[in-house]
Amino acid sequence: MNSWINLDALWKIVVIGLLAGAGLPALFAIGLRALAPRARAAGASGTSGTEAEPQPGPALRGPLIAGLCFATVLAAMGWGIYSIVHNS
Repeated sequence: MNSWINLDALWKIVVIGLLAGAGLPALFAIGLRALAPRARAAGASGTSGTEAEPQPGPALRGPLIAGLCFATVLAAMGWGIYSIVHNS
């Protein structure tokens, strides 16, 4: 092991950085996408219009997925604040 670089601490920093830096924003984006109305494919409704019409999805599935994603992001933020406050 190199005395200049602590590899055990380095890999932990990289993993947490990837999860918090890319994972939480991606999870938030998935939550937002779950709340967005779904669009029907063109021609599925018998019209030849090029614009997709909003299609109501299952009434509970989208908000449930979004709520889980947002709750996970909020829990991670709360854990981060807690660990900063109590470990300083």
